[in-house]
Order: sequence, then structure tokens, then C-alpha cells
Amino acid sequence: MSTAPLHTAPVHPAPVQTVWWQLHPLTFLGAEPRALPADAPCAHRLGRLEPWLDYLVELGCDGLALGPVFASSTHGYDTVDHFRVDPRLGTDEDFDRLVAACRQRGVKLLLDGVFNHVSRDFGPFRDVRAHGAASAYASWFRIDWSADGPDGFGYADFEGHRHLVALDHAEPAVQDHVRRVMDHWLRRGAHGWRLDAAYAVPSSFWRDVIGPVRADHPDAWFLGEVIHGDYTAAVSDGGLDSVTQYELWKALWSSLNDHNFFELAWTLDRHNGLAALFQPLTFLGNHDVTRVASRLDDPRHLAHALAVLFTVAGTPSVYAGDEQAFRGVKYEREDGDAEIRPAFPDSPSGLAPHGRPVYRLHQNLIGLRRRHPWLVRARTEVLHLDNQAFAYRAVDPESGARLAVLLNISDSPVDFPSVDASAERLLAGAPYDDAADAGPTHRVAPHAWAVLELPSSGDLRAH
Repeated sequence: MSTAPLHTAPVHPAPVQTVWWQLHPLTFLGAEPRALPADAPCAHRLGRLEPWLDYLVELGCDGLALGPVFASSTHGYDTVDHFRVDPRLGTDEDFDRLVAACRQRGVKLLLDGVFNHVSRDFGPFRDVRAHGAASAYASWFRIDWSADGPDGFGYADFEGHRHLVALDHAEPAVQDHVRRVMDHWLRRGAHGWRLDAAYAVPSSFWRDVIGPVRADHPDAWFLGEVIHGDYTAAVSDGGLDSVTQYELWKALWSSLNDHNFFELAWTLDRHNGLAALFQPLTFLGNHDVTRVASRLDDPRHLAHALAVLFTVAGTPSVYAGDEQAFRGVKYEREDGDAEIRPAFPDSPSGLAPHGRPVYRLHQNLIGLRRRHPWLVRARTEVLHLDNQAFAYRAVDPESGARLAVLLNISDSPVDFPSVDASAERLLAGAPYDDAADAGPTHRVAPHAWAVLELPSSGDLRAH
């Protein structure tokens, strides 16, 4: 049994305060769908990310969260070599130039570590296929030598995908391999790791691997992909800094579609409990889910979802293209990710102009969050709740600073309880239909929203 100490709270404030812009490099850069032939020249695509660094900074983000960049068979999540940049993207030198370009702009770099499973073409598994039980790597995988199969044996895979071979996380050599991979790329300039399918890996594995890596890289940040389950245990038992907050993601779009703010209020109460222990990664979209612009039934309510995302505790992430109102549906079929992982133009100048209003909305709300950095640790308090109208207060538990967020998705104006209107300041939103209809700041027009700044000593009377 490991005696490594449990990591119960984040200790790296810089990555926690980051606002990430996430992309899937292979598809974003229009790479070939399959690995290049061994004799093919390397494609130097990573350099095409540089103009997008300026774009993400202008958006208000200061972190680039990359999907897999390591040599793989197809989509990046079937790794062939963890120590080599995928030739479809570039070389080590291209990666180093990207790191330098990020540093020049103050942008942190998060890498995607796929350590639950590997490709059938992963070197150690190819050795097992060639030498069977005599392979020096036979213990790296969960193999059933008595089972029939095209390889002469059976093996555990990832969720029924036979081309994704599951690693044996109880094997010390696998733990050592993952430690070396993490250390290698952190030394080359990465700031941390997103741990793919972290929910499928024993927490003890993450704890035993991350502990020694953290000792050498105390500022590194470790994010686990956890879709459901006990988020707090995943952090404390695995030594992680954060996990993906899928509960909040689901509550945001479904409460808006169902006209049921009770779901969102319940989830924000749970979110308060999580945020008291660590800062979850919050998001409206990523490379695995239907884009929020396609998910929402009423496009007027995208702003409501964004207002919540950027005024609750956590570390927000924006999936590339969501800030331009890109649409795309995730399908459970072969090539089902195609719509949500499109190729982007060579530079932001190639984007269509119709996405600009949503881009400006993201800019404004990210800017609001930057001006109120305490929101990373905010607690929410419900002020008004019914199916189609919701108001909450975001409070800094340390300084007492506070904001009020007012959301109306009904067809009628809503009056929310409030302090004296003269004591409030509108920070974002358009709560009135037009200037002629302007009333007190707590009156919100149909399908409108507002974020108000309140004095630290102010109080909103629960209604």
C-alpha cells in the first residue's frame, strides 16, 4: 500500500486562476485522419497555432489546453509513442517553438495525457503481439492468454473499443513509464496535464505517479477527466488538483431547455461543496460533447449559460469555436466527432463575421471575471427561484465582495428582490428591452439577464 500523502486541496494558484481555451490539434489543424507512412515527410502544423495565441489572449484567456499531440494511430487518443510529437503536427523543435510563443504571451500550456489505454501499435503492445507471454512488456497489459483472438490471446480494452488497449495500472513499469512521460514534457515547458479517462484509472495509480512528479514540478497542475461519480474522492484520493465539472455542464443546458432552474440551483449548491475543497474545471463545451449552440433550444439563452459559467467558482474553459457560436452535434457512431471537431482557418482573420457578437459576449464576461478574480472561489446563494427566473449572489468568502446574477427565460418581465437600486452597478447584460423601458436594475426583461455589483456590506433579501 502506498504511503504517499493525500492531496486534498489545490496548492498552485496560478493555473487555478487561468481561463483556458481548449482545442483538438489534429482536427483543428486539418491533419490527416490516420498516421503518416513511416517514409512520409513530417508536417509542420504546430506553427500554425501561433496566430491563435494572440486570438485567445484577445478573448481574455491565458491558457491553451491542447488535445493529444503525441504520435498516434488516428484521432490522438490511441497513442503510439508518448515521447514523440505526432508527425502530422510537427517535431520536437515545433513543440519547443510553440512553448516559446506561449511564454512570450504569458500563456500557460496544458497537455492531454492518455494513460488509461494505448493503440494496438504502441511499441510495447506490438512486442507482446510478436513474442506473446515471453515479451518483456507482457505485464503492462491485462491479458487473458487462454482467450481466443486474432492475436492468439485476449486483452482488456477501453469501453469495448478493441483498438484501444487498456494498460495494467498495477504494474510498476507502467507507473514508471507515465512518470517519465509527465516529467519529460513538463521539463520541455508544459504547465500541467489533463488526464484522459481519469475515471477509468485507479486513484492509487494517479497518487503514486503524480506524487513524485509534483516533487520535481511543484507548480504543475493536474486535471482529471471525471464524467460522473465522487469528484471530491477523485481529487483527494488521486492527488489531483481538479476534475471536469460535468454536473454543472449538464445542469446549465438542461435547466435552460427544460425551463427548470431548480435543477441549476440544486447543482450550484453541490458546486459550492466542491469549490470549498478544490476548483473544478467548468465548461459549456469540449471536444467530446455537442456544441452548446446546438444543444440549447433557444439561442437567446446562450448568454444566460455564459453568465453563470463566468460568475461561479472554478477554473473556466472555452472550447475553440464556442466563442464564435459554432454549431455541431456529437453522434454515437463511426466518425461521430466530425461536426464538433472541424478544421479551423489558418488564422482568425478567416473566421466568419457572424460569430463576432458571441465572441464579444465572451470577451465581456471573461473581462468581468478578470476584474473580480475572487470569483474562482465564490460561493453562490439563491435569492430568487422559480422555473423560469433565477437570481443568485456570488460571494467571496474571504473579502465579502459580492455580485448578483439575474436570469429571466420567461416571456414576461421579472422583478427580482434587490437592495436599493442606487446601491447597485450594472456590470454586464441588458436587463431592459430599450432605454425607454429602463427601470430599476432588478427588473429584467423577457429572456434577458444581468450581472450587478453589490457593495460588500449590501444585502439582497431572499424572496
